[in-house]
Amino acid sequence: MLRDFTKLETFLVVVKEESFSKASAKLGISQPAVTQQIKFIEEYLDTKVVHRKKNGIKLTKEGEDFHKIVTRLSKSIQGAEKDILKIINKEFTFKIGATFTIGHYFIPKHVEEIKDQIKNDVYISIDKSNRIKTLLEDKNIDIALFENQVPSDSFVTREWRDDELVIFSNQPIPPVLEKEDLFKFNWICRDEESPTRQLMSEALEEIDVDCNTFDVKGIVDNSTLAKETIAHCIFKDKPTVSVISKHAITQEVKEKKFFEARLKDRELKRKLYIAYNRERRKDAFVEKVTKFLLSL
Repeated sequence: MLRDFTKLETFLVVVKEESFSKASAKLGISQPAVTQQIKFIEEYLDTKVVHRKKNGIKLTKEGEDFHKIVTRLSKSIQGAEKDILKIINKEFTFKIGATFTIGHYFIPKHVEEIKDQIKNDVYISIDKSNRIKTLLEDKNIDIALFENQVPSDSFVTREWRDDELVIFSNQPIPPVLEKEDLFKFNWICRDEESPTRQLMSEALEEIDVDCNTFDVKGIVDNSTLAKETIAHCIFKDKPTVSVISKHAITQEVKEKKFFEARLKDRELKRKLYIAYNRERRKDAFVEKVTKFLLSL
């Protein structure tokens, strides 16, 4: 078993996430596959290592001891991977495709760290989801970062991190919005193909609100345009708002250039995803970059 670290990595992720289903999403494999790998470990050790409970999992005493051993092994393997990458000594440009919000507001601050991880240059391509999907399918990028889950039999898709959408304006607005408040604004909406628009529409449908009934002043197709439009908004009759990832306006909110709000009793939360071609899942550089991103 120790020759196949995949099962041990699955065990570590199950422990970290305290859930078989969450581990499944993080690893990009089915939940039955996670269960099967844990079962293999238990059969190999001839003892129970994990108890599944309604609210998560609990390690047995043997499981706790095994976890300590596997954690030490994982650290040793990570050190060995760095040495192996030095031996490979392959000069190339690692290409990452990212949708607009991720490409503009998540990845740039980590580019130098990624370059240091793989000792090579990194290129970022930013576009809509369908275009990034095509680039990955055509093998023109090494990994893709999406704001929504993009189904494909040829991809391994893994949950990356959490994101939250907020309503924002360049004028003060209530921090918590009632259903009725939504009709008191001018709106800059996202295009209908946007994952941001889709999530917002779903949340509004739950409270019986159709965003097509808003006073829409414009439609934009990415978060940067949304920010720029709101920043330079000249409608004075009432605040103009749009929807964006809270991470895209953190600095502006601190400086009170923008004001953010959330729907009452509704969280506009979503998962961001990492995807790469299934045939590249054992690629040393893809593995290294993926592990680094998952550690953020």
